[in-house]
Amino acid sequence: MTISEKVAYLKGLAEGLAIDTEKSKEGKLIGVIIDVLEEIGLSIEDLEENTVALGEEIDALSDDLSDVEDVVFEDEDDEDDECCCCGDDEDEDFFETPCPHCGEDLVIDQAVLDAGVVECPNCKEKFSVGCEDDGCGCGCDHDHE
Repeated sequence: MTISEKVAYLKGLAEGLAIDTEKSKEGKLIGVIIDVLEEIGLSIEDLEENTVALGEEIDALSDDLSDVEDVVFEDEDDEDDECCCCGDDEDEDFFETPCPHCGEDLVIDQAVLDAGVVECPNCKEKFSVGCEDDGCGCGCDHDHE
């Protein structure tokens, strides 16, 4: 039962008791209280309707903002996930790099990359590995065009 329905029930009870709201002091008081309760009930219903409407507007704005964020930040997300050769992607466990001495492609893991030095199993020469910033922006040591 809503507040307005409860106030209407109280108003009906007061009328059913045949309370004299014109001459009796108590009757006047009860009549005014019921009128105030009726106004409060209507105000609360208006506030509830406005709250629902505002919630729907906020949901629409949130969806629109999400679409804008997808468009604006799409390129940044792609750039953060990519590295052309040294595997900055956190999901990858292994990386491929050529031996600078014999040219053999080597697959190394993050621990070897962190250590910074690799011994080629083919030619047994040691060389350093790692992602060093040389100006290309991806952290590798290749010449990008």
